Amino acid sequence: MASRSINHMIFAGVYPHYITKVEKKNRTKAEVDEIICWLTGYTLESLQKQIDSKVDFETFFEQAPQLNENVSKITGVICGYRIEEIEDPLMKKVRYLDKLIDELAKGKTMEKILRQ
Repeated sequence: MASRSINHMIFAGVYPHYITKVEKKNRTKAEVDEIICWLTGYTLESLQKQIDSKVDFETFFEQAPQLNENVSKITGVICGYRIEEIEDPLMKKVRYLDKLIDELAKGKTMEKILRQ
């Protein structure tokens, strides 16, 4: 897995792709933001500051207030990798986010996505 390249990818460069992906499936930017805030502990305002600052994924997750306590409930395969088997901590966090966005695009309810 190419973690070095993801570490230095700018979060603000990928964020619009998350939105585009879900909007094609009649979901919303607000739902993407809710998922990101749930996962990372950012508020909408602090999330926007991270986007505006053009931080990379490594910084984005390092500065995240707190990873959600239910993150261990995010399981399955994303991009060909089983999340539970990913050893690199940053890569695992990125794949958690990818998995949640995928679930949103696939029509899951927010309650299920947010493991409630």
